[in-house]
Amino acid sequence: MRIDIDIARQRLVLHDAAATREYRISTAANGPGEINGSGCTPRGLHTVRAKIGHALPSGAVLRARRATGEVWTPALQAQQPNRDWILTRILWLSGLERGRNRLGCVDTFRRYVYLHGTPYREALGTPASKGCVRMDNDDIIELFERVPVGTPVHIFETTPGSH
Repeated sequence: MRIDIDIARQRLVLHDAAATREYRISTAANGPGEINGSGCTPRGLHTVRAKIGHALPSGAVLRARRATGEVWTPALQAQQPNRDWILTRILWLSGLERGRNRLGCVDTFRRYVYLHGTPYREALGTPASKGCVRMDNDDIIELFERVPVGTPVHIFETTPGSH
């Protein structure tokens, strides 16, 4: 089992023994990059280091990797229009490539880069996040249930084989 995230296509592909499943995503509005504070989506080989949010309702709001007890609504967003909404589930990524996305100022795990749910469904398919990989809430629930901790995740800018 593995996950491929294609930044150019704004797609996440889950490869497992049962099937291949593709999801529309949204990576960073600032584009790809690894530096802490850049607001970019890190490239390279990663792993799912932690899964957070098991059994939470769709739209549950998470802050600092903990459920707040809130469920996202348009009214809640109107009260906090600048909040970066992390919803439903978190798959927390950790880089595997020392100096590229692990340790120092390029550490994906310490940058708190996640796959997570979003209320911004209309932005899926376009770069719009603050560095994480945003997914539809139903899709992140499905992915969360299918992948174990330790699943490899490859994030790249171009589709392999299309040079």
